[in-house]
Amino acid sequence: MNIAASGNDILDDAALKALRQDLAAAFRLCHRFGWSESVGNHFSAAVSTNGRKFLLNPRWQHFATIKASDLLLLDADDPGVMNGPDAPDPSAWTVHGTLHRMLPEARVILHCHSPYAVALSCLKDPTLLPLDNNTARFFGRIGYDLSFGGIADAAEEGERLAEMIRGKAVLVMGNHGVSIAGETVADAFEDLYFFEKAAQTMVLALSTGKPLAVLSDEIAQGTADGWVPYRGMAEKHFAYLKSCLDKDDPAWRD
Repeated sequence: MNIAASGNDILDDAALKALRQDLAAAFRLCHRFGWSESVGNHFSAAVSTNGRKFLLNPRWQHFATIKASDLLLLDADDPGVMNGPDAPDPSAWTVHGTLHRMLPEARVILHCHSPYAVALSCLKDPTLLPLDNNTARFFGRIGYDLSFGGIADAAEEGERLAEMIRGKAVLVMGNHGVSIAGETVADAFEDLYFFEKAAQTMVLALSTGKPLAVLSDEIAQGTADGWVPYRGMAEKHFAYLKSCLDKDDPAWRD
């Protein structure tokens, strides 16, 4: 990642363009996978070392239409952005602005209401149990917030969510959905992809009404650790998915 030493300096032009394109691709792919919801939900990506300057989708623009140039470049320390004509969604500002301000290590934050993740979040105990490779992938990597209070537009809620996801890759938001924090767009999207598959496995297994064969903590941790050397899969998978977008509508890169 090409970025100057000062915390407030942003990526150079080439790196910023590439990040814009990756985030735009994530929006469009989210829709293709059936995880978008009307014109809501938000993805963001930090462009400064301290995380306080970040890209965010425009207010109420459908995921399927987002291009790289559409993304807003915001400063988490400038609440005056909410008074402008291009003000983001208040809940997006509350959550993503706060998370990027408090967690500079969370370079990319993806939040959506993918069907099986939402179903899991609606269980009284939404703990994702280690049942197979995909569910065990997230062992020890998930935070849980069970204090749903409606649309997140209060500062204290953004701060609570930041604390819940601190040090984790996934935040299961009770009665709501899922948020993913990653180092790159490809990494975060890969976790979003596999978490939805893991949640699907959990929900389908529970639907049988039969006892679950839960892995031991030792095996689950070993499986989670075993995924680390496979991290390069994310870049390869994401590159393939972007190539599919290029075939259908290369204008998303503009």
